[in-house]
Amino acid sequence: MRRAHTYTPQTSDAAKVIGLEIARERRQRRWTTTELASRAGISTTTLFRVERGDPTVAIGIVFEVATLLGIQLFGADRKELAALVGRGQERLALLPARVREPEGPVDDNF
Repeated sequence: MRRAHTYTPQTSDAAKVIGLEIARERRQRRWTTTELASRAGISTTTLFRVERGDPTVAIGIVFEVATLLGIQLFGADRKELAALVGRGQERLALLPARVREPEGPVDDNF
């Protein structure tokens, strides 16, 4: 039996915001739930969960549905997203590849 996961209010609100934006854009385009679900390759039940802001829906599905509707992710268009990926990879490369537990107590008494 799976244990229910508790999400922070910020996570729940973020999922609801993108779900509401997806529902609004779908209705504005006058697409049915069946039509959008078919285009996304998901069930209508999953689409209902996306539009309700269910945080347990896979992030890839949520992003795919948003992209099909032309919703910008992270406030960026396709080219800007690619640039964000590049910058993120550059910043990550500056940090250690692994994080290890410190050996022994940390001396923070300066």
